[in-house]
Amino acid sequence: MSIGRLILPLVAALWLWPAAAQAQSAALMEAFNQATALYDQGRYEEAIPFAEEALKLGEREFGPDHPNTASLLNNLAEMYRGQGRYAEAEPLFKRALAIREEALEPEHPDVGQSLNNLGELYYNQGRYTKAEPILRRALAIFEKALGPEHPDVAINLNNLAALYDDQGKYAEAEPLYERALAILEKALGPDHPDVAMSLNNLAGLYETQWRYAEAEPLYKRSLAIWEKALGPDHPDVATSLENYAALLRKTGRGTEATEMKARAKAIRAKHALDNP
Repeated sequence: MSIGRLILPLVAALWLWPAAAQAQSAALMEAFNQATALYDQGRYEEAIPFAEEALKLGEREFGPDHPNTASLLNNLAEMYRGQGRYAEAEPLFKRALAIREEALEPEHPDVGQSLNNLGELYYNQGRYTKAEPILRRALAIFEKALGPEHPDVAINLNNLAALYDDQGKYAEAEPLYERALAILEKALGPDHPDVAMSLNNLAGLYETQWRYAEAEPLYKRSLAIWEKALGPDHPDVATSLENYAALLRKTGRGTEATEMKARAKAIRAKHALDNP
C-alpha cells in the first residue's frame, strides 16, 4: 500500500477573498459561502456547482481579468484538482496565475499561491520536472514577502518535500518536512489540522525508510489531531487510519491494523455516498 501524502493549496484555508474587494451581489456571496461550507465538510462534489456559479457571477461583476476573479478561478481549479479532474483544473490555474502576474507585483504572495497550486497539479500528474521549478519559485516569493516563519512558507515546504519524497530523494525531503512542521507548530499551535498533515507526511517518510519507531508516534498524534479538529468521519481521518494501519501491519500488529483499516473503509464508503 502506498503512503497517503497530503499536500495543501496556499493559503492553507484555500478560500481567498481580498479585503479590498468591490461590492458584490448577494447571489455571488451565497454561491461562494455554499461552496466554502460544503468543501470544508469534505463534500467536494457538491461544492463544485456552487464554485462554478461563483466564478460565473464573479466574472460578470468584477470582470474577467480582476484579481478577485483570479481567486475564484483558483478555488474552482483546486476543487477540480482534488477530484482528479486535472484537465479542467490546469487552464483555470494558469489563467489565475496570468491575471495575478499582470495585475500584481511579480513577487506578490498571490502570485506565489498560484504558482504553488499549479505546482501541486503537476505533482499530482507525476510531472515532477515541471512541478519543481514552479514550487521553488513559489517558495522564494513567500520567504521574501512573508518571512521564513510564515505558515504559507511551511505549506510550500511541505509540498516541495512531498515532490522529493515521491521521487525517492529522502535526504532532500526530510529537512523540508521537519522545517515545515516546526513552523506550523509555532505559528498555528500543536493541534491544528495543518500540523497533522505535516506529521503524517514526515511519518510516511520515516516509514518508507523502515524507521518505524520514529514514524508511529507521529501517525498517532496526527490521527488524534484530525479526529478532534475535523470529526471522526472526515476523509483526512481515513487517510491517517490507512497509513497507521499499514505501519501496524508491518510491525506485526495485524489485529489492530485490520480494525483501523475497517474503520477507514467505512469512512470512505460514507464519503462516497455523500459525494456520488
